[in-house]
Amino acid sequence: VAAESSTGTWTTVWTDGLTSLDRYKGRCYHIEPVAGEENQYIAYVAYPLDLFEEGSVTNMFTSIVGNVFGFKALRALRLEDLRIPTSYTKTFQGPPHGIQVERDKLNKYGRPLLGCTIKPKLGLSAKNYGRAVYECLRGGLDFTKDDENVNSQPFMRWRDRFLFCAEA
Repeated sequence: VAAESSTGTWTTVWTDGLTSLDRYKGRCYHIEPVAGEENQYIAYVAYPLDLFEEGSVTNMFTSIVGNVFGFKALRALRLEDLRIPTSYTKTFQGPPHGIQVERDKLNKYGRPLLGCTIKPKLGLSAKNYGRAVYECLRGGLDFTKDDENVNSQPFMRWRDRFLFCAEA
């Protein structure tokens, strides 16, 4: 798990010799069996901070959990705890403004803001995506968001999606 989520690959490649893999690899520093469970273990893994872009929560999580959950050598995997060193958390700048600015933009006060992710996450045309946004807002939601898989695919380009959503 430590190797797969850092410098490891399924085969040796010639470019391995062009870097210090040992410097950048994740390390499993402790393994303990799960009490009462056969062939189940808790693994403690540490990563060098140089693997992560400063201030990028997205990069950190993608690096740690993005690829390894599809690792065929495992039957199951679960992330139970994550500890981030203070030196790394200090690189996060935070949002450009707080919740009050969002409430002011939406003119919504005194209650939680309600939103959803449009589904299906992939496959809708930009027009139908905009229609789904319209129905969500018409139904009382304050906002919608794109699923992380949505970007600017050929069937739903970002600009087209933006225009239909703005119309909604």
